[in-house]
Amino acid sequence: MPGLFQGLEIGRKALMTHQLTLQTIGHNIANVDTPGYTRQRVNVTTTLPEVQPIGIIGSGMTVSTIRHVRDLFLGQQYREESKSLGQWTYKERILSEVETMFNEPSDNTLATMLNGFWDSWSALSTYDGDRSNVLAVAQRLSNGFHQVADELNRLRESIDLDLANLVRDVNRLTAEIASTNNQIASTELGDTRANDLRDRRDLYIDELSALVDVNAVEQENGEVTVYIGAMSIVNGKDYMPIAVELDNVDGQPLHRLIWEGTSVELKCLNGQLKGLTDARDEIIPRYLEQLDTLARTLVQQVNAIHVTGYGADGSTGVDFFDPAGLDALSIRVNPDIVSNVSRIATSATGEAGDQQIAVAISKLRDAAVLEDDTLTINDFYNALVGTMGAEAHEAQSFTNNFELLLQQIEFARQSVQGVSLDEEMTNMIKYQHAYDAAARVITTMDQALETVISWMGVVGR
Repeated sequence: MPGLFQGLEIGRKALMTHQLTLQTIGHNIANVDTPGYTRQRVNVTTTLPEVQPIGIIGSGMTVSTIRHVRDLFLGQQYREESKSLGQWTYKERILSEVETMFNEPSDNTLATMLNGFWDSWSALSTYDGDRSNVLAVAQRLSNGFHQVADELNRLRESIDLDLANLVRDVNRLTAEIASTNNQIASTELGDTRANDLRDRRDLYIDELSALVDVNAVEQENGEVTVYIGAMSIVNGKDYMPIAVELDNVDGQPLHRLIWEGTSVELKCLNGQLKGLTDARDEIIPRYLEQLDTLARTLVQQVNAIHVTGYGADGSTGVDFFDPAGLDALSIRVNPDIVSNVSRIATSATGEAGDQQIAVAISKLRDAAVLEDDTLTINDFYNALVGTMGAEAHEAQSFTNNFELLLQQIEFARQSVQGVSLDEEMTNMIKYQHAYDAAARVITTMDQALETVISWMGVVGR
């Protein structure tokens, strides 16, 4: 038959269970602002009942598990969008810096310098005016090309250094994931649940997903295997570091990502590493190439006309720009002209008052000489700036969209796994009363036992 001692045991089980529940609630409240923390819940179940002649008698309750509340689908979706946000955020930053270098529209840009260059020749074509002004404007234009090209190259070098720093962050996070894997596997050997360690590992994977394209798969023993493409970067307690090695790209030393100890290049980047490599290997080289095309065309077109003319000193066959300077970094006025501005040709015949060469060079402003003779030099530059603005706007738009999407996913994720102080306080009051009631059960059973022990069977008292 069920007795008082069984009642005491039921009260004890209830007391211990509600005490553990209150402790878990306190743990949740303490970590309300801890990054990556997910709320924990105590799962309880009834203990095995006792079979008695009068029927099956309940024997109380016990804790089955303590689980953290996590939505796996939202977690995976968060990581997918996080890598896209990381990629576009970096692109937006780089394109914003490139826009600053060109600084259009303003009073001190390549566009105004180009127009100033054509204007100086136009002024020279109306009268045999000051050749020194043409030289000064041309040198200013050359310096403008140098400045923009130099800044683009420095930005590319800076991005290359960022690559090495990001690789260190990736290796740090993969090492942390592998170490946490080992701790989780050791802790969960006894069929326990290492919730806090799992939260920490998930946070590391979330951070890693913003840097590179990863896919995490949990194994039966609680460890996760993290893949970049088909290659596992973390496998249990082991991880594969990423290394950087210098490679010569068009005469410029740049870092290349490889798997450490091999010569295999890292693929399937995505995330910030994707935005970084795209900016370094595609975006900036493309603008440098267009800038070089602009400088080369300017040099060749002006020289082709100027070399046929006569200067004020009777010289002819002189290039206006140095023919060896055919890119944005090397364009410069011919040193022979810098030393003697009388060599600037304005005449096609050498006769006084003939300004045909100056007129022809000034008309290059409107001559379609680029893109299969469909664009003028100014049009080509304007198209370059327009493309840059469109790309920057696209990057900003994608960044804003992914930020909003990530916020929505995070809001949905936190509604499932985040700590609500209102909910925790409500549960605290609920389980505090349950704890008090369990204590009262023990007190009542104890008083009943006292009655049995001290007062039953005593005659004459």
